[in-house]
Amino acid sequence: MASDVQKPNNQSRHGIIYVTLPCGIALFSAILISEVILGWNLISHPVKAIGFLWVVQGPVVVLAYSQIRLNPQTCSKMWAMGRGLLSFPIGALVNVFGAIVFGAPLGLEYAARTLHWSLLMSSLTVVPAATVFGASWQDWQRVFAHMKLLGGIDYALCLPAYGALIGTWFGAWPMPLDWERPWQEWPICVTYGTIGGYFLGLTTSGIAGVLSSRWVRRKED
Repeated sequence: MASDVQKPNNQSRHGIIYVTLPCGIALFSAILISEVILGWNLISHPVKAIGFLWVVQGPVVVLAYSQIRLNPQTCSKMWAMGRGLLSFPIGALVNVFGAIVFGAPLGLEYAARTLHWSLLMSSLTVVPAATVFGASWQDWQRVFAHMKLLGGIDYALCLPAYGALIGTWFGAWPMPLDWERPWQEWPICVTYGTIGGYFLGLTTSGIAGVLSSRWVRRKED
């Protein structure tokens, strides 16, 4: 049964603290550890690098977004984390389907790359909303289809997800070009775009969340 539409509240005002910083720091730290300590970068070891990113980012995303779950009085943190984890494979399947429709290469040699990329995409797009909203289709539609954003929680869900998707689209542009560069291979340049777009969306959501909370406080005063 769909829940009531989310209203801006104290929890959504502090969503920027609970979500933006931990998720941004986790992904940035995972990139540094992968490249500097483990020696895995997207060009030389794409499967290991992307796999490490989602393994680190996924649990942080689930934990962070469970703090701002919808209806915390009736939904426990563990339940929110559980549905977030369950959404990982579902989101991955959706992203695999979308990638194939838009021209991702098929074949066993690309299977591992596509799998890990789809899991990373799931952790950045589907998992946050599933953790917060669960099966509340009304809220999914309001935020992602109608873009009716009511507070910090909505900004923290919508803008990073759309940032990752738009970044993925831009990142795919160099793939068909005849430059014969190693970073043009699937899904290296796509992942660069995904990460760049996600960071941009995360930063924008933080700024929008702060401005929104100030506007709400002034309106209440």
